[in-house]
Amino acid sequence: MKLPNTSATPVSRRVFAVGALSAVGALALSACGGDTKASSSASATAQDLAAGGAATITMWVDAERSPALKDIAAKFKADTGIEVKLVVKDFAAVRDDFITQVPTGKGPDLIVGPHDWVGKFVQNGVIAPIELGEKTSAFSATAIKAMTFKGSTYGVPYSVENIALLRNTALLPDAVKTFDEAVAAGQGLVEAGKAKYPFLVGLDPKQGDPYHLYPLQTSMGSAVFGLDAEGGYDPKNLLIGSPEGVAFAKKLVEWGDAGSKVLNSNITGDIAKEEFKAGKSPYYLTGPWNVPEIQKAGIKLAVDPLPTAGDKPAQPFVGVNGFFISAKSANALATTEFVTNYLTTEAAQDSMFATGGRPPALKASFEKASSDPIVAAFGAIGEIGVPMPAIPEMDAVWNDWGATELDLIKGKGDPTADWPKMAETIKSKIAA
Repeated sequence: MKLPNTSATPVSRRVFAVGALSAVGALALSACGGDTKASSSASATAQDLAAGGAATITMWVDAERSPALKDIAAKFKADTGIEVKLVVKDFAAVRDDFITQVPTGKGPDLIVGPHDWVGKFVQNGVIAPIELGEKTSAFSATAIKAMTFKGSTYGVPYSVENIALLRNTALLPDAVKTFDEAVAAGQGLVEAGKAKYPFLVGLDPKQGDPYHLYPLQTSMGSAVFGLDAEGGYDPKNLLIGSPEGVAFAKKLVEWGDAGSKVLNSNITGDIAKEEFKAGKSPYYLTGPWNVPEIQKAGIKLAVDPLPTAGDKPAQPFVGVNGFFISAKSANALATTEFVTNYLTTEAAQDSMFATGGRPPALKASFEKASSDPIVAAFGAIGEIGVPMPAIPEMDAVWNDWGATELDLIKGKGDPTADWPKMAETIKSKIAA
């Protein structure tokens, strides 16, 4: 079975119809010069931007990313006189709040979030397409593809992230290739009294974690969706219930609480991180967001390619974070200027990386960041990954997928019956 690849989806764009784009381009050019003529041009363009609507742009952002945006927001205000108000929101609720409030005119001008929100946003008509023009080639192809939905680009990406296998080199100096080899090496340390856990991955106590376990699933030939003629995910072609998926489900029982306990239903994400930081396991399956804290704990760290559980590559989901413009922005012209000509700069992308540790989507920023071998290793693994499905139908997948995986890890039920049943339930929800 051929799994989706990041190179499958062609990149195409459509013009963002807010008008007066020549004024936006003029500001970008004038900002580069320092003579009187350039300053005069910048002043005139700033007036045009201010005349386009509200004098304040509102951005919804989570607490982690807000500090990284303060300097670039301050520069935008200095250049244009327009304030960018950063409103910190709860990440868990912000997507649905955005969908609810934008149509009423009470939502923000732009929002920060992952690319897999795009399908739902477009379905609800709450974001506008963005024209990046020549800037498109400055970003990784994976990032642009992830932000492209049904032929239009809807976001300016700033990071590309995926999981990898972190290894405590003080416990295990050498990398392995397969999951079986990783488990054997980890169990050897446990038996020798040098570790408490052979392998760590955090599981949600109610929903498991299909995201983190997906590389093991793909290496056994099981994908969620097939592809349509254009190379995008096809919601009518649900593959998760295939025989390869059932084989993976059987492995979950084998690895779980009633088997080798390599996957432990009592280990949450926070517990897994803390135990790895304490040196209690040689392996931790996680993403770059946890690396800074682990390094501060003094763990000698290596980032290994994802181990395979079958005869296919272990393909993780690739997530792309970015900035989305509201379809009801009170000042679409100024918001577009800020997003396309300020948030696309190295300064902005470098700052987002410095704050969150996620590999930059801008090639120039990634090149600098990848001088760190850990960043480079995450990037290399992402190259073989698959984009997180951004189609709205993916919302119907996560709950049943996660709950079924968790039950199997706990040793409940029959994988031969429960996995196909899960697939049929998902299919019926998508068709509803």
